[in-house]
Amino acid sequence: MTGAKASALDQFCHARGLGFLRFDYSGHGASSGEFRDGTISRWFADSLAAFDRLTEGPQILVGSSMGGWIMLLLALARPERIQGLVGLAPAPDFTEDLIWRTLPDAAREKLLREGKLEQPSDYSAEPTVITRALIEDGRKHLLLGDAIPIPVPVRLLHGLSDPDVPHTVSLRLQQRLATEDVVVHLIKDGDHRLSRPQDLARLCTVVEELIQLSAASNALSPVR
Repeated sequence: MTGAKASALDQFCHARGLGFLRFDYSGHGASSGEFRDGTISRWFADSLAAFDRLTEGPQILVGSSMGGWIMLLLALARPERIQGLVGLAPAPDFTEDLIWRTLPDAAREKLLREGKLEQPSDYSAEPTVITRALIEDGRKHLLLGDAIPIPVPVRLLHGLSDPDVPHTVSLRLQQRLATEDVVVHLIKDGDHRLSRPQDLARLCTVVEELIQLSAASNALSPVR
């Protein structure tokens, strides 16, 4: 929650008198717990708890990478309170499509046998630990195989130079979403993080667009 995107949005909302909530999932950032103990169900429960206890009124959700998957699950769970979604390199179904299906047979067998698999990380000196629980739990929350009944405006930003989540995931997502108001922004030189100054400016512009759409329907009001 101290990353560039969350910090930029915090400043953006503060300048407009809007409430803004940012938090770390368990096993991430400042939150307690171990990453290897996490599952999509657990991190989804974290988001529901934060949303229900710390926000009120209509909301615009922003999710990056795995957070884009959690964002969609939250929108499905609390449809009456969601006014719009912004996904940055969203990664719904990544446990199945981007991990399990891409693993060599030997790695799959090791994961099933030992319950975990360590892989080098481009973002940390420590390896990323993939657990059998993460893979099996992820199958309870897969979204891209069917229509996704989310009716609100959605904006997706995805870098064409993203080495982790192919931009085709955003294209598949826009096809599955029920809403007709979906715009996909493909950034030719954008990476996975989308945290450069120009990326942050684009993010804030997209959020401003959704705020204006919500305000036009008298659905979103500044925090008093």
